[in-house]
Amino acid sequence: MAGHSKWANIKHRKGRQDAKRGKIFSRIIKELTVASKLGGEVPEDNPRLRTALDKALSSNIPKDTIKKAIQRGAGGSGTQDLEEASFEGYGPGGVAILVESMTDNNNRTVAEVRHAFVKAGGNLGTTGSVSYLFVKKGLIRVNKNCDQDKVMELAIESGAEDIEISQDSSISICVSPDNFEKAENSLNDAGIDIDSSEITFVPENTVTLNLNLASKVCKLLENLEDLDDTQNVHSNADFPDEMIDNLDLQND
Repeated sequence: MAGHSKWANIKHRKGRQDAKRGKIFSRIIKELTVASKLGGEVPEDNPRLRTALDKALSSNIPKDTIKKAIQRGAGGSGTQDLEEASFEGYGPGGVAILVESMTDNNNRTVAEVRHAFVKAGGNLGTTGSVSYLFVKKGLIRVNKNCDQDKVMELAIESGAEDIEISQDSSISICVSPDNFEKAENSLNDAGIDIDSSEITFVPENTVTLNLNLASKVCKLLENLEDLDDTQNVHSNADFPDEMIDNLDLQND
């Protein structure tokens, strides 16, 4: 989980979350639409929709926009050409990268993803070439101003598989998808401030990078995330602490 949480910290320090607010909204709305199309518009009966709905509300997306996205998916309007696609490849330093997309034109998306890989000195692989290196997990990040002992106690009681305290004292909790809602509800009920929560792909093993390779991989991940059809980008890169420290100095 170390590589995954470090990448999240890097994006936060670069201010990319705020800078890409419009893109984040678009991704969540797509997820709401597809989730309701595939599993129905009742959140209680659709775990994927519940997760997307929680993310939408925590991102302050207007409730009317959320409602329309769910209704559009449930009614099938405007979703017939939207499909999910995954792309796998290797970046600088042999880092494995998994890209999740939603697209209405797969040929366009393939070309854009391939261009990003090639430009960075990597290569787009075939289906299954890197996905076996990742496992699906629930990942919850808790605000640094929390009661760490209380958070860890609740996480353990909820079946946490891994708990990591970052340099900024924020806490990342990794649970199985089956225990995700239990852990999230437990923290919410205790009044714990959750920064983010999601079902995501976590690498089983990470690739340690020096500062030079880390910068190249970081640029590639950013370019992939900036593509219009991208929903999520995952890698098994373990970024050096020095990289995060340098970003902190730039922000001081």
